[in-house]
Amino acid sequence: MENVIKLCFICTGNTCRSFMAERLMKMHLEKAGIKFVKISSRGLDATGEMSCENACKALKILGANNKKRKSVKVKKFDQKTLYVAMTSAQKARVNGRVIEMKDLIGQQIPDPYGGDLDEYLECAKMIDRACEVLTKKLISIGGKI
Repeated sequence: MENVIKLCFICTGNTCRSFMAERLMKMHLEKAGIKFVKISSRGLDATGEMSCENACKALKILGANNKKRKSVKVKKFDQKTLYVAMTSAQKARVNGRVIEMKDLIGQQIPDPYGGDLDEYLECAKMIDRACEVLTKKLISIGGKI
């Protein structure tokens, strides 16, 4: 039986960036036929707010699941999960195994919260590129941790 890798995308409120990353990563893994990865997302300061409308619209444009949901706050850090933070500041707040988007695509993911659809779409495209890189890395390891 293959090992299961748990990835959790982290941002501030879990209404934009980490929410979009979770959905985009699931789309990439499904296309690649990867079944040994469990994906989730959380917010360091999430309050149960619904996903941002423009985040859902950006996901739809990119072909990912765009169903709204309530944000989920990180309650505790699981040492068996690899966390993927959107920024260095968020990475510093994670008490566990963590990388940041900068490690994947050379830049942090700016917060589009409150911005227009173009800002969300640009953010989603950056996240999508990072998810492509991460998917290729997962393919190369084949489920072996």
